[in-house]
Amino acid sequence: MADSESVRIAPEMPAMFDGMKLAAVAAVLYIIVRCLNLKSPTASPDLTFQDTPLTRFLLKSCPLLTKEYIPPLIWGKSGHVQTALYGKMGRVSSPHPYGLRKYLPMPDGATATWDLFEPMAEHNTGEDITMVICPGIANHSEKQYIRTFVDYAQRNGYRCAVLNHLGALPNIELTSPRMFTYGCTWEFGAMVNNIKKAFPQTQLVVVGFSLGGNIVCKFLGEDQVNQENVLCCISVCQGYSALRAQETFLQWDQCRRFYNFLMADNMKKIILFHRKILFGENGCKSPNALVDVDLSKLYTATSLMHIDDNIMRKFHGYDTLKEYYEQESCMHYLHNIQIPLLLVNAQDDPLVHESLLTIPRSLAEKKRKCHVCANTPRWAPRIL
Repeated sequence: MADSESVRIAPEMPAMFDGMKLAAVAAVLYIIVRCLNLKSPTASPDLTFQDTPLTRFLLKSCPLLTKEYIPPLIWGKSGHVQTALYGKMGRVSSPHPYGLRKYLPMPDGATATWDLFEPMAEHNTGEDITMVICPGIANHSEKQYIRTFVDYAQRNGYRCAVLNHLGALPNIELTSPRMFTYGCTWEFGAMVNNIKKAFPQTQLVVVGFSLGGNIVCKFLGEDQVNQENVLCCISVCQGYSALRAQETFLQWDQCRRFYNFLMADNMKKIILFHRKILFGENGCKSPNALVDVDLSKLYTATSLMHIDDNIMRKFHGYDTLKEYYEQESCMHYLHNIQIPLLLVNAQDDPLVHESLLTIPRSLAEKKRKCHVCANTPRWAPRIL
C-alpha cells in the first residue's frame, strides 16, 4: 500500500517545484521593478522662479531645465544605482584633465590647495570666464565626477579652479590642527581672491556640489564684495540647513541612515589619517589640538552628527552642535545674494529630505533677482 502511494506522489513533486521556482522568479522580478523604479513615469524638472527677462533667457538657452528627463534604460530610474555607478565607479572612460596645483598659506598656519585648469577652447562669447568649483564633502579635484565636469567645462572654453577641501587629499598633510568643515569659507575665499588677482579681467561662475553648494552660497552671502565680478552661482544637491536636516539623517527611508553611516566612516578615516597634528600625538601637541577624549568618541561615532559634535564644531570654537549648524548653514545668507542663482536638487535625494526643498522654493518665489529653484525629477544621482 505504501509503495502505491509513493508511486502516485512522485510525479507530482516536479510540478510543485516548478511552481515554487516561478513564484521565486516572480518575487525577484517584482523586487527589481520596485527597487529600480521601472514603473515611475518620466517628467520635466519642477521649476520655481520669477518671470523676468533673464529667467526667460535662461530657460530658452538651457532646454534641459524644461524638457522631459528620460533616464538611462533599466537602471537609470534608481538614484541609488546611479549614485553607485557615477559617484563611486565613475564613467566607462573617465577623463583625466591635467592642472596646476596651487598652495596658499592661511593666517592660522593651514595650507589651502586648489587646482587650476586652463581652457581647451575659446569661449563662445569671446570672454575670459573662470569657473570656481567647490566639491562635495571630503572631496577634491581628483574625484571622477569633478574630473568629468572640469573636462567638459574646459572643452567649452572655461578656465576652472577646483578647491581641495582641507585634509581631503590623501597625499597632502595638514599644517595646522584644522580640517574643512560644513560651512567654513576661508579656503574657498582665498582661492577666489587669488583668481581675481591672477586674472583681473576674468568673470567668475561659482559652482558648488553638495556640501560645496552650502559653502559657495554662504561665501557669496557673507559680504557683498564677494559677489564682485561674479556672473552667477550654481548650487547642486545641497541641503541648505544642517540644523533642519540632522533629524532626517537618522531616518531609514531612502536608506538615508545608511548613507549617513558611510559618510561618517569616510570622515573617520580622514580624521584618523591626520591624527598626529589634530590630536597632538608624537610630540606635535599645539594649543589648538583636540584632547584625547575627542579621539575616543570618534571611534564610536556612527553618524556625521556624532563627528560634528565631538570633532568638527571645535575647530571654530562652537559651544554646541546647534550653534555650529545654525552659523555654518547658508540658509541665513541666501537672501543676501544679488547675482543670478540656480539651485538644483533631486526630488528623491537620499540625503536631502524633500522638506528641505521648501527653502530654495521660498527664496525663488520671493526674490525678483534671477533666483531659480530647479527640482529635477526622481532618480537623479547623489554626489557624495
